Amino acid sequence: MILALVVCGLVIVVLVLVGLFAFGLRRRLIQRSGGTFDCSLRWNAPDPGAPDGPDAIPAAGGTPSGKGWGYGIARYSGDRIEWFRIFSYAPRPRRVLERSAIEVVGRRAPEGEEELALLSDAIVLACTHRGTRLELAMSEDALTGFLAWLEAAPPGQRVNVA
Repeated sequence: MILALVVCGLVIVVLVLVGLFAFGLRRRLIQRSGGTFDCSLRWNAPDPGAPDGPDAIPAAGGTPSGKGWGYGIARYSGDRIEWFRIFSYAPRPRRVLERSAIEVVGRRAPEGEEELALLSDAIVLACTHRGTRLELAMSEDALTGFLAWLEAAPPGQRVNVA
């Protein structure tokens, strides 16, 4: 009986270690080609100017809530940005954003509960992508690179950078 418990315990520890190793290996494979940065994403972000409703973002006190943010890694890939969830085993990106379809609406500092949900030095960038409101949170350095990448679009592409 005790031997069975010890074996089960060892199997659980080994499975946990293999899972952690897989997370680390996946992150290394994503970052190996370069052009990556830490980036949190909130897809279908509510419009802060919209009237209060079931999708309204302001919590008590009028500050945005920290709900809906996903922590991940973004990778530049030609005229696209591929966004990968950090806590996933999927080898493919969760979201793909085309440069020609991204429109920057504004930027702000995290407020209220967002300060706890996002990295400490994050700047929130409000965007639209093919009519969908989204918010990206990234460091000041990553934001500079992202905006430069948007502005460096080939001639003929419509680019709107706030």
